[in-house]
Amino acid sequence: MKVSLIVPIYNERQHLAEFLLKVDTLILPIDKELVLVDDCSTDGSSQILDAYPFQTACRIIHQPSNQGKGAAIQLGIKAATGDIMGVQDADFEYDMRDISALLKPFIEDRADVVYGSRFKKSSEQVHRTFHYLINRLLTLLSNLCCGLYLTDMETCYKFFRRDVLTNIRLESRRFGFEPEITAKIARLKLRIVELPISYYPRNYLQGKKISWKDGLAALRHIVYFNFFSPTRTFLDTDLPKHYLPSGDHWL
Repeated sequence: MKVSLIVPIYNERQHLAEFLLKVDTLILPIDKELVLVDDCSTDGSSQILDAYPFQTACRIIHQPSNQGKGAAIQLGIKAATGDIMGVQDADFEYDMRDISALLKPFIEDRADVVYGSRFKKSSEQVHRTFHYLINRLLTLLSNLCCGLYLTDMETCYKFFRRDVLTNIRLESRRFGFEPEITAKIARLKLRIVELPISYYPRNYLQGKKISWKDGLAALRHIVYFNFFSPTRTFLDTDLPKHYLPSGDHWL
């Protein structure tokens, strides 16, 4: 069994070398590969990425133009070869050491999808009020629309079995991946597990890229992908039938 960590990168020069060292040397209970997608960085991140002497199996992809985090994730999914796939942001807001616990339900065959929640009680940590409230509101609205009960829909740490993620057609190009994938997996017969993770939020001076405009866009994505996106338009026919709750007519 192998996990692919898909890492979108855009203008992370300030701490990228340190991040690459940590993710490269990260020890997990199963084999790992890194799929690093540089989204046409303009600050020298691509040069740092190309010069780093990776010990882990990896693939580096350079986007010819800036297309957004969602587009980078889509490209990473196509390039990844792992049995499990997950997203890792190229910063230190999330603790990589939590990934081992998120992989355990897959190893024990207890899950098809695992979300890491910043809001389940796991450790004492301080959230920034604005982003905390926005994330909780978006999660509540997503839950009401899709029927799942999650505590953190907007979390970066989402892991999927390969046969699930590669057979869902994704559309969002920027930060809409989170509500889109949540809405789409909610329609399938999946074992979804949510586990607590640590979180250390950074501010805009430290390079945070999500703004209030992305919050408004997330609202639009929640409504669109839950109510106006027909199931048959986003599922590929290679999706195993046991993931379909009502049989073949879903496709």
